[in-house]
Amino acid sequence: MNKTVNHKAWFLVLPVLILVAFSAVIPLMTVVNYSVQDTFGNNQFFWAGLEWFEELLNSDRMWGALGRQLAFSAIILAIQIPLGVFIALNMPKGGFWASFCLVVMSLPLLIPWNVVGTIWQIFGRVDIGLLGHTLDWMGVSYNYTQNPVAAWITVIVMDVWHWTSLVALLAYAGLQSIPQAYYQAAKIDQASRFSVFWYIELPKMSGVLMIAILLRFMDSFMIYTEPFVVTGGGPGSTTTFLSIDLVKMALGQFDLGQAAAYSLMYFLVILLISWVFYTVMTNLDKRDGV
Repeated sequence: MNKTVNHKAWFLVLPVLILVAFSAVIPLMTVVNYSVQDTFGNNQFFWAGLEWFEELLNSDRMWGALGRQLAFSAIILAIQIPLGVFIALNMPKGGFWASFCLVVMSLPLLIPWNVVGTIWQIFGRVDIGLLGHTLDWMGVSYNYTQNPVAAWITVIVMDVWHWTSLVALLAYAGLQSIPQAYYQAAKIDQASRFSVFWYIELPKMSGVLMIAILLRFMDSFMIYTEPFVVTGGGPGSTTTFLSIDLVKMALGQFDLGQAAAYSLMYFLVILLISWVFYTVMTNLDKRDGV
């Protein structure tokens, strides 16, 4: 028996496909086109092949920015994931105070990125900032515009303040989904608090924690606005991450071909690591489903 297939539903999907083509595929192809060419202005392009890619692979500038970016993302994940889980474990389970804590935890996430950078730029200034002035009054040498260690600490603390709430909210949602029967069985067995966390809560939160790690890695690896507003990538190139270095190359130096190749390599690194996270998450789902 022949089954009639109705393809009219494709007309509903067509506007989305066109939108994706204009917003993603076409700009990406433009970047690919620029990455294999060179230009001296006046819309005149010259074939360069893989020259820009070879130059970047042999560039200490790009590898230095990549190292700083990976170090920043690793530090952020090492702080925010445990801290977010700790906050979620200590939040009220229900009632008014649970709602109050959820609202308070959500407030930093509502602040735009450039405003966050401006807040911490002012907050850390020695002359008018509360943090900078207090540390200076205590005799602590703190100047994020001149001291590389102070610049790193400022950027890290700023990101922890801004995004730990996201991890805490995801972990809290994972905890709320655990049936009370698990806790009752653990109470009957007289399990310790650590045993409850290690054998009940942490396994049940593994899915949302992987999502939190993926989201925080992608965001921290692409961070631009906050450190640029606070430090401008300085002092020197101390906080010049990949995104800041890419913008300086594209807009500051106007090296469009090299910047296009840079952005493609940047994109491939993010895609590769995201694929690794996705593979791990898929394997966890399969394991839990068995």
